[in-house]
Amino acid sequence: MALNEVGATTCWRIHPPNHNTLRTCAQGNSELDWKYWGASSNLNIFRPQNTTKKLESIDVIFDEFLNSTSIFRDRECMRPDYIPNTLPHRNQQISRLSSIMAPTLRLTRCSNIFVYGKTGTGKTAVSRLVASRLRDKSDENSTPVRISYVNCRIAGTEYRILSQICSDVGLTIPFTGLAASEVLARLLCTLESTGRLLITILDEVDALVRGRGDRLLYELTRINESNSKAKLSLIGISNDLTLKDRLDARVLSSLCGEEVVFTPYTASELYDILQERIALAFRDGAVSQAVTKLCAARAAVEHGDARRALDLLRVAGELADRDHSPEVLERHVLLAERRMEYDRVSDALRTLPLHARIILCGLVDMDLGTHGASTGEIYDEYKKRCRLLSFEPLTQRRVSGILSELDSMGLVNAKLESSGRYGRTRRIRLSVAPEMVRDTFSRDLLSSAALGEKLVR
Repeated sequence: MALNEVGATTCWRIHPPNHNTLRTCAQGNSELDWKYWGASSNLNIFRPQNTTKKLESIDVIFDEFLNSTSIFRDRECMRPDYIPNTLPHRNQQISRLSSIMAPTLRLTRCSNIFVYGKTGTGKTAVSRLVASRLRDKSDENSTPVRISYVNCRIAGTEYRILSQICSDVGLTIPFTGLAASEVLARLLCTLESTGRLLITILDEVDALVRGRGDRLLYELTRINESNSKAKLSLIGISNDLTLKDRLDARVLSSLCGEEVVFTPYTASELYDILQERIALAFRDGAVSQAVTKLCAARAAVEHGDARRALDLLRVAGELADRDHSPEVLERHVLLAERRMEYDRVSDALRTLPLHARIILCGLVDMDLGTHGASTGEIYDEYKKRCRLLSFEPLTQRRVSGILSELDSMGLVNAKLESSGRYGRTRRIRLSVAPEMVRDTFSRDLLSSAALGEKLVR
């Protein structure tokens, strides 16, 4: 049992030795944090620390925010999931999608559509905009058309994808407990009994194929064949241009009935997109033309990514807000870019599988010099670390594949170089700062062990 001794100015709390946690109590109008102070006669002694100042400092920040004027008019207009009423420089794709989907307004199933292009080229925004307008038009004409949108990467499993589709047509499916085939059968029955036509948008469909194969796509494309009263059209969205090479011939012929390609935006097109969004999201005069052009140019360097341009300007605006600046300055953009790059790399590192982490840990400690390391050298280092961690190493072929994946993620740079009479060999270098790898992996026990300071061999 705790004993409190309250004096004029000091309050102590005493516990047995196994009690060493923080305690909090109220004394007057202030909060007290009980901190470990020492031990005496087999008792742990805690002394209080007044936290009123901490609370006051938090209140000051909140009060400053409430009393200041934000440079944002509507911050939500800068979010990635915001769909504006107009999408500059995508009229061709909007017209093509609208033409393909128009027959559904007469309850005629439209062709399945495969939409592809790099990240941030407007694939999702255009598809959802056209689908939204189609739903509005069908409501005006009392046509039973339903739209279902599922992000396959976020949903993760076939069951969750099917569950979301069912939910969008008003069918309740338990969170778990049913076989995917049973969920599919219930969806089929609902479409048949209601006479509805369903358009399903499968965003990031490559995540489904890469993780689960194309079985679900095959089953969905067969719905129209198995029952003439059920009408389902699919729109598959992917930023992987090689996805079609991994699809079964039967799925490919059905899913890719029509193709719509989204090319990267140019810097001038990104500028126009930003200008339209600035008018919605920011107060007048908060973003200059110079800042807008800088954001557009930075985003165009990679592959014309509108999402990156919008995120860059949004983060820069948030930094300007915290500075109580009446406008976004170029230094806010440059700082936002550094923060976004750190967050992007950090997120990528945190989601890596264990063996990919071990490989990167080896690269951090290897003396790569200016020429990098060969796949064989990296594999030798990787095996040493696996032995120290008591893990069974993967084959060299699998490690080579992981290096290719890390290269595509931008975490390493793999370049083929001539080795004279030995032919060409791949030299690997880190594309990110070693300190960033250390900082991210130091928070994970196994990764930290794989990293070490310099592992003893």
